[in-house]
Amino acid sequence: MPQVIILVVEDDPLVREFVVETLREESYHVIPAADGEEALKWCRQRIANLLITDVKLSGPFDGWQVAELCRELDPQLPVVYATGFSPVSPRPVPGSLVLQKPYHPDELINAVRKLTDGGLASP
Repeated sequence: MPQVIILVVEDDPLVREFVVETLREESYHVIPAADGEEALKWCRQRIANLLITDVKLSGPFDGWQVAELCRELDPQLPVVYATGFSPVSPRPVPGSLVLQKPYHPDELINAVRKLTDGGLASP
């Protein structure tokens, strides 16, 4: 089974560390990004099999925009949207899930497994 590489976009350092550590404990390879601009640099390299993004991000891009731009480069990229509050109603796309913050680590792992084990993520 190929290694799953997950790009995590979260502007809150404590939440980002929590998500990265939770995923690494499950043996996933994780690339952390602090904002949308950093995430888009990674997306252009097309190395991630899954995108996890906070919906509300600091900077010029929100999580919806990051996902849309990443999917322009990789239309099959599965996305997990994490949101505590979003002024914009969800625009879920096929191969995506929405997690409401705060979420339990098990919910995050289950969402990742659902999107990767279902054959939606391809390297």
